[in-house]
Amino acid sequence: MQNKNFYGTAHLIVSAIRIFEHRRGIPPSVDEVCQELSLSSEQGHFICKKLDEMEIIDIVRKDPDEPRLFVKDHLKIEDIPDTKASTLQEEIEKFQATKKDFEQKIESFQAEKAERQRTLFAEIENKLKSGRGKSELDEGRYF
Repeated sequence: MQNKNFYGTAHLIVSAIRIFEHRRGIPPSVDEVCQELSLSSEQGHFICKKLDEMEIIDIVRKDPDEPRLFVKDHLKIEDIPDTKASTLQEEIEKFQATKKDFEQKIESFQAEKAERQRTLFAEIENKLKSGRGKSELDEGRYF
C-alpha cells in the first residue's frame, strides 16, 4: 500500500468497510479489508485496533477468528493530524530556501563579473595612460 500516513489509511479502511457492507450486505472481517487494501494482516489488525480505540470503528467478535468491522463515527477521522499537510509545508520551505540560495549565487556571480569588468577597464586605462597608447596615437595608427 502506497499511503503511509495514518489519516489517509483511516479514510481507506472506513471506505472499504462501507463498500463491503454495500456489496455483500454484511460487515467485512479485518482480513477482507486487508486483502482489498493490500495491507498485511498484522498491519491491518494494528490499524483497526487503533481506529477502534479512537471510536471511529467497532470491532465485533462473534467468532474469535473472524472479527467484523462496523463504522461507528467516521467524523472522528478529522481529529487525526494529517501529516501530508506538514510535509507539503516543509517542501515549500525547502523550495524557498533553495531558490534563495540560487538567487544569492546569481548575485555573487554578477558582482564577480562586475569586478572583473572594472579591473579590465582599469588595466586598459592604465595602459593608455602609461604611454603605450600615446605612442600609438602619435604614430597615427588610430587616425
